[in-house]
Amino acid sequence: MKFKNDLSRTQSVFLVLLRVFIGWHLLYEGIAKLLIPDWSSEAYLLNSKWILAPLFHSLAQNHTALQVVDFLNIWGLIIIGLAIMLGFLVRYWAVAGMVLLGLYYLANPPFIRTDFGLPSEGHYLFINKTLVEIAALGLLAVFPSGLYFGIDNFLKYRSGARTRAGKSGKPAGTVSAAGATGMGGTSGMGGTSGMGGTSGDTDENGSSSLPRREVLRYLSMVPVLGAFAWGTVRKYRWNSVNAISGATIKVPDTSLKDLKAPIPRGKILDREVSRVVAGGNLIGGWSHSRDLLYVSELFKAYNSERKVFETLEIAERAGVNTINISHLQLDLINKYKRIYGSKLQTMTQVAPTRKDPYGDINKVIDTGVDLIQIQGNCCDWRVRDGEIDVIADSIDYIKKQGYPAGLGAHSVQALIACDEAGIEPDFYMKTLHHDKYWSAHPRENRIPFSVDGEKSPDHDKFHDNMFCLFPEETIEFMKKKEIPWIAFKVLAGGAIRPEEGFRYAFENGADFICVGMFDWQVITDVNIANDVLQNLSGRQRVWHG
Repeated sequence: MKFKNDLSRTQSVFLVLLRVFIGWHLLYEGIAKLLIPDWSSEAYLLNSKWILAPLFHSLAQNHTALQVVDFLNIWGLIIIGLAIMLGFLVRYWAVAGMVLLGLYYLANPPFIRTDFGLPSEGHYLFINKTLVEIAALGLLAVFPSGLYFGIDNFLKYRSGARTRAGKSGKPAGTVSAAGATGMGGTSGMGGTSGMGGTSGDTDENGSSSLPRREVLRYLSMVPVLGAFAWGTVRKYRWNSVNAISGATIKVPDTSLKDLKAPIPRGKILDREVSRVVAGGNLIGGWSHSRDLLYVSELFKAYNSERKVFETLEIAERAGVNTINISHLQLDLINKYKRIYGSKLQTMTQVAPTRKDPYGDINKVIDTGVDLIQIQGNCCDWRVRDGEIDVIADSIDYIKKQGYPAGLGAHSVQALIACDEAGIEPDFYMKTLHHDKYWSAHPRENRIPFSVDGEKSPDHDKFHDNMFCLFPEETIEFMKKKEIPWIAFKVLAGGAIRPEEGFRYAFENGADFICVGMFDWQVITDVNIANDVLQNLSGRQRVWHG
């Protein structure tokens, strides 16, 4: 494409700056990815939700294909960025950059209901910085920006020299004493020499050589590259010392590529439920952190709406298809389901009272729910206060509405009393964990119905530290029951390791476990649960569900 060099000095300067800035950005993005240990585009591809999502998901889930994608991504950014910054074949590399960034845009466009799960420093609707940079690359592709302080101008000089030498019959490169117009010639920046002029030094026979001003112009990119290299090294050294994933803080870095197998499922009535059910306490900030008073607020600060959505998506991809939540969290989960097109099932807790036995139940049904469970402390306290009939009426009402009805409890004494009263739920939701951890208080000081009650300053009494006060009695009661049992608080609020807690629950009769998980714990927990399920020994209770 022919182009007449008629840009003003100011226009030329800003065109060069645009080229250098874009080249710098792409080059650094590539080098940063190269220097980050085990960097992968997997999470970005898996988060794709638009029309090419199946393609991007398949690439992320194929180890070989993902390695190729990561290689092309890193080195594509480095080569394109460096070429554009130096002004080398800018038109071609600008087009290549548009294609690469176009794939980024197609993978995760800022459309309504498609951009959750991605970190963002701004707010976008249809137009984001990726699309803006694509447009800027288009500008570089249609304007010969490489002819200004770029290698393209050098190539043009050499091509012109060979052409003129061929016509004159003299070798190219003969230096003439005659001055060239260059930047200060008669044609100025608006003529054919200008900032990127092509006249060079010519003698009367048409021979051409590269003017010294042009050489200095090319060399002006050297300090820019030097600044880039210096800044990259300084930033890398700073990050290696100060990054949150550095030597002092290690966060488990597991992703879907580490998933051994999706968690298997059982059934509660006609509902398929994953053997691991996601718990909602971490989302709601209920940390059961004993004396660490700040932890609940830390949970809430970490689990932003976006982080909750990321966690749920990871859990679903790992096979977890059900979450147990308070009715207060149902709107948030339904929002996630609408945005992601999710099939996640909600098992929602309700707390019927004498004055309003059906209010919570009707509310969650109207909002959208799959399974309904009487909240654990609600069952405990209704039984403690002599209001078992409220529990019985609520269970019957849930069943009549066509939903699986669950009965939760922390105190096994509550379930024994309900059983003796003839209450038969569709499933139990009962705490289970051993008491061999340091913050468990002595057995002689454990009082039925005290869980979630008043917290004692005496650490030999309940202080938000135990949730299954009598595990042996719980195991014996459940042996006799032929309905599904979901064990929760199997890790005693983070006091027991998953390897211990999961095995204790499944070997002692639990059909499902409910576990609160941060995003970085999901894959590890699912893998542990799978290992436990495949290597159970000594389980006496028949599987139900």
